[in-house]
Amino acid sequence: MVSKRKERTVIVGGGHAAGALLTALLQKKYQHEVVLVGNEPHPPYQRPPLSKNYLTGDVDQESLYLKPRSVYENAGHQLRLGVRVEQIDRDSSTISLSDQSRLQYDRLVLATGSHLRHLNAPGADLNGIHYLHDIADSEVLREQLVAGKRLVVVGGGYIGLEVAASANKKGVNVTVLEAAERLMQRVTGPEISAFFYDKHRGAGVDVRLNTAVTGFEEGDQGHVAGVTLADGGTVPADIVLVSIGVIPETALAKGAGLPCDNGIIVDEFTRTEDPAILAIGDCTRHRNLFFEKMQRLESVANAVDQARTAAATLMGEEKPYDSVPWFWSNQYDVRLQMVGLSQNHDQRVVRGSPEDKGFAVFYLREGCVIAVDAVNLPLAFLVGKTLVQQRRTINPELLEDPDTELKSLVNGRLQS
Repeated sequence: MVSKRKERTVIVGGGHAAGALLTALLQKKYQHEVVLVGNEPHPPYQRPPLSKNYLTGDVDQESLYLKPRSVYENAGHQLRLGVRVEQIDRDSSTISLSDQSRLQYDRLVLATGSHLRHLNAPGADLNGIHYLHDIADSEVLREQLVAGKRLVVVGGGYIGLEVAASANKKGVNVTVLEAAERLMQRVTGPEISAFFYDKHRGAGVDVRLNTAVTGFEEGDQGHVAGVTLADGGTVPADIVLVSIGVIPETALAKGAGLPCDNGIIVDEFTRTEDPAILAIGDCTRHRNLFFEKMQRLESVANAVDQARTAAATLMGEEKPYDSVPWFWSNQYDVRLQMVGLSQNHDQRVVRGSPEDKGFAVFYLREGCVIAVDAVNLPLAFLVGKTLVQQRRTINPELLEDPDTELKSLVNGRLQS
């Protein structure tokens, strides 16, 4: 009698979404065979420390792993690391790998993440110009960040500013070049931008806004010596970090004929157009029942929440994705916590002052709280999460009034 082959679920990717999915399947005691294919030699790991305490050498590599490799293998899951998926053949339900092997799947989950946006400018291939996306990138950059060296960071978003703070801590002379008129302009309001501008300047970082980069100057032995600017100036540099964003990794999905539009298109159950293929994390443009429009989010919280939804889908449960997005950034002694999406707000209410130990900015649209940014004020973040989740309308004066207890804002009696 021929035994029936055990159903196999293949996860493509080794980041937070893939690791969270594996963990969720472990917790749910998923009975089918699971194979994770990752092109890095590491089990799934968290990336946020790469620009912070891993970059500074304060934590070791093992601490990055979501779980030790043995945990997955003891549960019967297989990790195939250091190998890349080259192609998906939906007709035969197989994937082709870079080691020339093929792997059959019954269910396929794409957790391919994103790839870095590169700066196309003269001299961009010089030695000493770095990008930061994985463990290897962080380790190479860490070796270069020596006290007294000159680091130029191109880009004033989360990652660039976190690296600037980490390098500053190590005694590196840091310059940040941002083409926009304020820092983190894409994700936050002017009050938060101004606070971090002052924080970095106060720490000795040279922050230049409205400053476009046009190329890089070559020094000895093909090494970068400076960054050229649109205004004709040059900033001397021993090291350059280019941090200008990421692009969703959709090549596999596109090659397989799956719909993509600034990400792999998935529904509220993380399903693609093909019922056998799911997608989660940074690579997706997804349906979240909390929003009217499709979203693409680059965050750990989104990766974890989508992974939980995907695990439920694989288990045959119907649990749509409806989580409120949230984010965080650590720079110096500051913890920025953000919930909701502040775009399209029509009113901002500041609680506290940037001169205080902690303050928060509430973003409203038509009187409804749609987002909150909290600086060293975790209670404002937690309260804000509830207000955003409940789509609460709150009197702006109560949000601003320091005599109004934050917790009282969620009891249902303080609407405008």
